[in-house]
Amino acid sequence: MDTSKLFRLDGRIALITGGSRNIGRWIAEGFIAQGAKVYISSRKADVCFATATELGPNCIALPQDVSTVAGCKALAAQLAEHEAKLDILVNNAGAAWGAGFAEFPEIGWDKVMDLNVKSPFFLTQALLEPLKAAASPGQPAKVINITSIDGQRLNPWETYSYQTSKAALIYLTKVMAARLIKDSINVTSLAPGAFASDMNRAARDRGSEVAASIPSKRLGTPEDLAAAAIFLASRAGDYVVGDTITVDGGLVHGAVGSSIDA
Repeated sequence: MDTSKLFRLDGRIALITGGSRNIGRWIAEGFIAQGAKVYISSRKADVCFATATELGPNCIALPQDVSTVAGCKALAAQLAEHEAKLDILVNNAGAAWGAGFAEFPEIGWDKVMDLNVKSPFFLTQALLEPLKAAASPGQPAKVINITSIDGQRLNPWETYSYQTSKAALIYLTKVMAARLIKDSINVTSLAPGAFASDMNRAARDRGSEVAASIPSKRLGTPEDLAAAAIFLASRAGDYVVGDTITVDGGLVHGAVGSSIDA
């Protein structure tokens, strides 16, 4: 048994949506460090290109808004101009919306559900052929959906559509996995907990307070999330199908009744 290269991604092609900052950027950095060529996409072109420049020659920017089916198809067409196959797709682009129950607007449902649930499905659909071209039983292609512990347990905030969307994406991961494994494409998800990011302002702005309520007594680091993504993307995770890996320092499984937002 040779385990020395289990986590390497040499020669692999990856695409990460929402890849210009926070979780997407951390995963991109981790993949590049393990030898992958990474395409990152985000809605803001200037930020996307700046991040690609910062991450080096193995990172290429493909700016695109994937909140619509047309945007998903456009991103797939952009990638096809560069690559005939895709080994790893990370569906990370997401949105949240907070408002009181009586005031919560329809747009707060439509925007969040479209980007967090529909887009991972339709982007994967649009990229099915390049994923199949890269896939084999001995080296499956990978689709990794970024979900959240807010899809696994309630938080105290009035983010109705966000929590619902992440629960839906966890289940969609299972449904997609059951179908795509037939094409040697493994679909899984990562459910982050408290990581300091623009999405998780509680962890970003009240880090010590949040950390005190986590069983591990600290916030997650970029390395924690990158490591989990590398595991799923690499040979190390080839036999994981349809599952969600929770990366949260014990919030979901180690702290009954936790009230920390993620």
